Amino acid sequence: MTTHASPAANPLLDFTDLPRFDAIRPDSVGPAAELLLQAASAALETVTAPEFPADWQAMARELDVSTERLGRAWGAVSHLNAVADTPELRAAYNAALPQVTEFWTRLGADERLYAKYRAMDPARLTPEQAQAHKNAMRGFRLGGADLVGEAKLRFAAIQERQAELAQKFSENALDATDAFSLIATTDELAGLPDDVLQATAAAAQADGQTGHKLTLKMPCYLPVMQFAHSSSLRQRLYRAYVTRASDQAEGEGTKFDNTAAMSELLALKLEEAQLLGYRHFADVSLVPKMAESPEQVIAFLRDLAQRARPHAEKDLADLRAFAASELGLTDPQPWDWTYIGEKLKEQRYAFSEQEVKPYFTAPKVLAGLFQIVETLFEVAIRPDTAPVWHPGVAFYRIERHTDQGAELVGQFYLDPGARNGKRGGAWMDDVRARWLRPDTGALQTPVAHLVCNFAEGVNGKPALLTHDDVITLFHEFGHGLHHLLTQVNEHDVSGISGVEWDAVELPSQFMENFCWEWDVLAHVDTGEPLPRALFDKMLAAKNFQSGLQTLRQVEFSLFDMLLHSETSALDGAAILALQQRVRDEVAVMQSPAYSRSANTFSHIFAGGYSAGYYSYKWAEVLSADAYAAFEEAAAANGQNTLDVATGRRYRTAVLEAGGSRPAMDSFKAFRGREPDIAALLRHQGMA
Repeated sequence: MTTHASPAANPLLDFTDLPRFDAIRPDSVGPAAELLLQAASAALETVTAPEFPADWQAMARELDVSTERLGRAWGAVSHLNAVADTPELRAAYNAALPQVTEFWTRLGADERLYAKYRAMDPARLTPEQAQAHKNAMRGFRLGGADLVGEAKLRFAAIQERQAELAQKFSENALDATDAFSLIATTDELAGLPDDVLQATAAAAQADGQTGHKLTLKMPCYLPVMQFAHSSSLRQRLYRAYVTRASDQAEGEGTKFDNTAAMSELLALKLEEAQLLGYRHFADVSLVPKMAESPEQVIAFLRDLAQRARPHAEKDLADLRAFAASELGLTDPQPWDWTYIGEKLKEQRYAFSEQEVKPYFTAPKVLAGLFQIVETLFEVAIRPDTAPVWHPGVAFYRIERHTDQGAELVGQFYLDPGARNGKRGGAWMDDVRARWLRPDTGALQTPVAHLVCNFAEGVNGKPALLTHDDVITLFHEFGHGLHHLLTQVNEHDVSGISGVEWDAVELPSQFMENFCWEWDVLAHVDTGEPLPRALFDKMLAAKNFQSGLQTLRQVEFSLFDMLLHSETSALDGAAILALQQRVRDEVAVMQSPAYSRSANTFSHIFAGGYSAGYYSYKWAEVLSADAYAAFEEAAAANGQNTLDVATGRRYRTAVLEAGGSRPAMDSFKAFRGREPDIAALLRHQGMA
């Protein structure tokens, strides 16, 4: 008789409360995945048996409870793989990944399960259940449930191979970033801020070296590009950065080349689309989104590019003139632009990102953010305790005060610091969703991860954030609020679940606006307040190069949409050629021939944004228009934008509704009309 590890022995099998992140080991992964996959497969067999009723609650009690457990455990493993990567964990993750992928693919294409859903009468479901049912039916069709025979087997094989390739793409991007470092002398780093010099010296010392260790991680790479006076040093780092994970990388770096993975992923996505009866993958990607067709998105992007182009051309002319007259650079190179931009910003607005940092200590920014959220959304945020994966991780609870006392709304982990073995970038992810559990009848409250990559504090001092870091934190917190403040009780449409991908950035981008309000920044500050004069300079600089930035986003978005609108497979050379065509059409600044930015474009090759990167710009239209409601309230009441009545309307119409109805319905419930691009152009100084 075989005995399996008890739940107490394997932390991934313990669902009594929060994940036991401190206890999860690489050898927990395989056994837990095996048991949970067996349980989920058994539940699938039970509910698809002919005698089992096609009843929403009965099926949820059996199947959803099992699949939710699998999702939660695998979510914890995936999370650790992203924030605490080790060779052992990576091996365990990759060993279990094919079986996990195979199960979800099989579940999404099971004809028997599809038949049970088809047999349900949506009219007899609650509105939340009906929306989840509608999404499920669409999911079955996109998951290949209508396919038979060879086509069905091939579809499943494609899903498994895509998951492997996306994971490999992500690993290559991380390994290529981690693999590069160089030791520089203090002289070579003239111009760099003190906190960066201290951090790079500490990094060199940790490696037993003298001097300064430079890497391609953002807290090091960006300041070098912005502030290092040495053009040759900037060139070395720039070249290493834009050739990561490509055939152009230095020396050994070519072993992380992502070109083959990109070509194969694109070929598989095209084949998947054609098996499902679509022209190409862009068509498939847009089925569950707000946008109606790839053509509509391409027209939206080209229209935006046309509106931004005159502003971008003026931005570039300003940079060129300044470089020639003030810096003696008559022929600026790609690695010079960030430096020139920083110097022009300093001269024009007499401030630099560095000057702002002392006012944005991480604890103060967090306290300010919490105060805004508490005021606007009528909640309280309190420190809480939970097992964590790193000492730098904090845990909090959100409560709502009622006549009965403090009611728990949700909880979240905050992991702010950059470190080795942690994927770059910033993101929010769900740990579990709000759900009125069909097995126990208890309400499960939502839990989220908020992950950033800020520079750590040096010598026991708190971390200092740039204003961009502050914006990033507010952005991810907006996603968190969308997930945590939901009042929906149906698992698949609560919080961020079931929200159209191109609308999911609305709450995150909405929160960014508060980083630009004097009343808000002054209102939340403690200790040494940000001087008003410095804030005015920041505000004046807010739309600095917004034309160039808009074109850059449009370039990425258009490249992504056209890439996935191809009807024949593309090799590495064809991908590069397409990228060049898009640059020729959109960009006003050209990249060097050796640049391989697509090779680390993880959003579209490993992050679910395939034919969806445009969502950021699309959602900016929604978020700018939503924020305009708060500006209108401020103008009407003579106060600031922290208008509680408008906050309540926004909370109930958008945040609490989650994915329980189409995003356009939620937007219209809040604004009383469809979105308008005018607010976005005004906010970005391009009206």
